[in-house]
Amino acid sequence: MYFRNRTEAGEILSGHLQTYKSRPDVLVLGLPRGGVPVAYEVARGLNASLDVFMVRKLGVPGHEELGMGAIATGGVRILHEGIIRELGISQQTIDLVSHREQQELERRERLYRGDRPSPSIEGRIVIIVDDGLATGSTMKAAVQAVRQQNPGRLIIAVPTAPVETCEQLKQIADEVVCAITPEPFFAVGGSYADFNQTTDEEVRDLMERATRISSGV
Repeated sequence: MYFRNRTEAGEILSGHLQTYKSRPDVLVLGLPRGGVPVAYEVARGLNASLDVFMVRKLGVPGHEELGMGAIATGGVRILHEGIIRELGISQQTIDLVSHREQQELERRERLYRGDRPSPSIEGRIVIIVDDGLATGSTMKAAVQAVRQQNPGRLIIAVPTAPVETCEQLKQIADEVVCAITPEPFFAVGGSYADFNQTTDEEVRDLMERATRISSGV
């Protein structure tokens, strides 16, 4: 185990990003749900704004933990063609899973953001944070969707990921920060002593706390 929990992982990850501390143009985006507790600590450590950015993994039916792709806010869909080919997944199945996950994405966006408008991304330094990466398909979808809004600089930051995934992501981000790269890498949860699922209530609570801090309440 490398991290006690997501809070500690965020604190450690924040230490790798101190170049961006107290810059008014920095925006930290957490990928719900597990990425938000990490992102909250990163934003706190950098004295930066925090928001959520919605991405949903497209799980293989019957093996949902295995991602065949991902969707993100803005109608972006990334497919993991190798897994789709290897498992013989039909277009109909992909579309059905995509539709279901799109509905869930929209539900969670309403739940987490409430009445708050989406943050302005254009020209800003955007740090996208998750609690870890395996294939990176979820993060790729997030990056593609954020790129459409013309950030000034885009950074991917995660506590744990395989070396090869971190290297691949350098092709699509301006900077990639992976706090640790375990070898061999089996699963994101293997880097945590406590990897209990983050709840919707925890995400809402963290976002409300971040909003209060940024508004000086």
